[in-house]
Amino acid sequence: MAPEPNLNGAYYGPSIPPPPPTKTYHRSRGGGSCCNPCSCLFNCLCTCICQIIFTLLIIIGVIVLVLWLVLRPNKVKFYVTDATLTQFDYSTTNNTLYYDLALNMTIRNPNKRVGIYYDSVEARAIYGGQRFASQNVEPFYQGHKNTSILHPVFKGQGLVLLGDREKSNYINEKNLGVYEIEVKLNMRIRLKIGWIKTHKIKPKIECDFKVPLESNGRSGNFEETRCHLDW
Repeated sequence: MAPEPNLNGAYYGPSIPPPPPTKTYHRSRGGGSCCNPCSCLFNCLCTCICQIIFTLLIIIGVIVLVLWLVLRPNKVKFYVTDATLTQFDYSTTNNTLYYDLALNMTIRNPNKRVGIYYDSVEARAIYGGQRFASQNVEPFYQGHKNTSILHPVFKGQGLVLLGDREKSNYINEKNLGVYEIEVKLNMRIRLKIGWIKTHKIKPKIECDFKVPLESNGRSGNFEETRCHLDW
């Protein structure tokens, strides 16, 4: 067998392709995505504020629930216990009402731990949907489980514009000797719970009752009437 010729290490085959370029990876500083400092700060503040508001709402809700369970507040009760009507004359010629009405009213606070400041009380007398008199009551404080008595008196004369239906009703009531009258109490009150006093509340009380006209020193029986309370 003939010896192979000496090629001196040379390669005469097809050319070898160059190796693929290596990829270079650059890591951003901080190990995460880039963030605008202002945007990050705003998002952080919004999250903190939301968490604080949510926590405060929970705390307030728990306090209200505890107070309700401890105090168990009940509605204040208003009554017209007695009424005396000695004059109630309406003139159709000049639309003037002549009246003399005296009331006894009671306010019952059934709560054990709640007192009430009556900062202002206005009593309004109404007939046929028209107010014919009003009176202010002196401010007072009502303790817990206490009954207060009011004595509003409406006496005088005033212009009252009644419609045809209301005039017809007045004639019928005059023949019967019993009148349907409404008294509204507009109030501004504050509740006292221990050493805490609430802001002013404006309840409205409506009392609809029938009162007989007193004649010759005699009057019919008045039926005690409970008023409607609207907070």
